[in-house]
Amino acid sequence: MKAAIVMGSKSDLPVVERARGILKDFGVECQMRVISAHRTPQTAEAFAKHAEEEGIEVIIAAAGKAAHLGGVLAAYTPLPVIGLPIKSSTMDGLDSLLSIVQMPKGVPVATVAIDGAENAGLLAVQILSVKYPLLREQMKAYKQKMAEDVLRADQELQESIRG
Repeated sequence: MKAAIVMGSKSDLPVVERARGILKDFGVECQMRVISAHRTPQTAEAFAKHAEEEGIEVIIAAAGKAAHLGGVLAAYTPLPVIGLPIKSSTMDGLDSLLSIVQMPKGVPVATVAIDGAENAGLLAVQILSVKYPLLREQMKAYKQKMAEDVLRADQELQESIRG
């Protein structure tokens, strides 16, 4: 089980660390790279073309502003690509989100919320769980724990109200 997180700039690292944490929690090996769709397009192309042979099975592409990284990688690989729009100083990341979701026919990039690194990691796990049943079971347990946490919080709230 191997994923890659590619960020357009090292400044994206604080956000993508949260995706890496999710992958680590599920036992998914994770490679991280800084590759710019605009400043290092040949590197982006080479990475995408060789990702599959390096054992990568899903790619998270984090980028801000024009946010073309996910689309560039998706153009060169058959692997699933998850776009993670990064909140930038311009338009609070809406520009990044719109750039990622407006992919042309034939070049799909799944997209999560602006700075939604945890969901990018979880979506990568869900994609991998199609092949790895252990991940599917771990995801079921994760969702069950989330539900239990909400129910516990509600119970605590109700008890404090009754007081």
